[in-house]
Amino acid sequence: MDKKRRLKKFLILLILAFICGACSSNKQKNHETQEDQLIYGNTKDIRDINPHLYSGEMAAQNMVFEGLTKNEHGKVKPALAESWSISPDGLCYTFRLRKNVKFSNGENFDADTVKMNIDAILSNKNRHAWLELVNQIKNTKVIDKFTFQLNLKKPYYPTLTELALTRPFRFIAPSCFINGETKNGVKNYIGTGPWILKEHKNNQEAIFIKNDNYWGKMPKMNQVVWKVIPDSQTLELALKNREIDLIYGSDGDQISTTNFTELENDKNFSTYISNPIASRAVLLNSNRPFLKDLKVRKAVEYAVDKTSIVKGVLNNIEIEAPTVLSSNVPYCDVNLKNYNYDPNKAKSLLEQAGWYLGNDNIREKNGKQLKLVFSYNSQNEQEGEIAQVIQSNLKQIGILVDILPEEKQMFLDRQKNGNFDLQYSLSWGTPYDPQSYVSSWRIPAHGDYQAQQGLSRKKWLDEKISQTLVESDDITRKNNYKEILTYISDQCIYLPISYSRTKAIATSQLKGVTFNDSQYEIPFEKMYKLQN
Repeated sequence: MDKKRRLKKFLILLILAFICGACSSNKQKNHETQEDQLIYGNTKDIRDINPHLYSGEMAAQNMVFEGLTKNEHGKVKPALAESWSISPDGLCYTFRLRKNVKFSNGENFDADTVKMNIDAILSNKNRHAWLELVNQIKNTKVIDKFTFQLNLKKPYYPTLTELALTRPFRFIAPSCFINGETKNGVKNYIGTGPWILKEHKNNQEAIFIKNDNYWGKMPKMNQVVWKVIPDSQTLELALKNREIDLIYGSDGDQISTTNFTELENDKNFSTYISNPIASRAVLLNSNRPFLKDLKVRKAVEYAVDKTSIVKGVLNNIEIEAPTVLSSNVPYCDVNLKNYNYDPNKAKSLLEQAGWYLGNDNIREKNGKQLKLVFSYNSQNEQEGEIAQVIQSNLKQIGILVDILPEEKQMFLDRQKNGNFDLQYSLSWGTPYDPQSYVSSWRIPAHGDYQAQQGLSRKKWLDEKISQTLVESDDITRKNNYKEILTYISDQCIYLPISYSRTKAIATSQLKGVTFNDSQYEIPFEKMYKLQN
């Protein structure tokens, strides 16, 4: 009987020990998973991340796909090409590819793959016309397995920079192509980058795992979860509740300046801010009835108190912008006229244009009130606040402004068809400015093009931009940019507001948060968590 009791006790103890061990193991496993996983919150879904198209989130595309070159610390550096040479006439680029690179599914990366991808991009040339490099490629050649040649029609100075952009010159595994093309979609998202898209639930989340076969420096974490939280206030609350680890972006729909400033002094969180990288401006559409008159556009420039916007809305996080592109941007150190806040001058210009105050203090001419519509993306709370300041400023000089918040697609459609008076224009920042951004001014789908349509010298402007992009002489190129920027400044097409910065807020446990040259990329591979 005693033996039976002892055996029973032994079995009970053994079972308890097993249960405790299992619990401990599960706790340890969960602990490791938490420390090896980064949860990133974003108001937008990743969507279609085919890098040869434009509907996907660029930060997600950058995680999976790579280019021949990369833009880093203001310079072009090797990526999938380990080196290159350029012919004396600037027309032939020869790339020597890395030999140790495979796509994440094991497919080889070689010169045939490079040609296949670039030829697929060129077959959709009209879609990529904003990027002048696409227009300048004459042909592509495979020299040998790891040597690829790109031949241009004319010397194009930003070639290496534009090959490094997040899209479209990134490389997809050949097995993903559909009938040798990518313009109508791809079968899968397989690249050579440090991350693999493991799972995607539309408008919910995307899970990226570390690419264990990555040729370069391995990510410090095993997994990134891209969690979609459409409302920016809910997004910030999720961070405060530690449901996510990181918010990151330059748009006001990601991080409000109010919350950024609030959490700067909270020891439970770390805040990060980049150097000024892009320009925030408002387009004044010269092709609209009231804004056709240069005097009216000038009056708007003088009427807006940018200092109040930077201080009151942006909490001095951004820098007031005197010009549409900062003097720190290559070729943009040009002596341009500054339209400093001067409401009296604004009123005088309106009277010179024949606009006089009516009984309700709104200016009238030929029986019509001076009324403008300011449309913006309703998801961006910060842009709404800036619009309210501008509305108040313009009312003080007798201009009535209706603010029109719209769903993003409606806002973009209005931008493309030119049916707007006032709309935001954000330059694309480094490494796109000035060449790629200015190049896009010639493309009808862009709001900049539409806003410039009323200019008497619009044709000259487009031709001058085209000449500048293929100008091989640096001094001539510099003078051309000066002409372009001076003309566009004198015509008051842009109301510069500030030079924007990328911001990030993370839990204090997350480290390694940095910024790439491009505001559209997030270097998740450098981030890691401290152990508790």
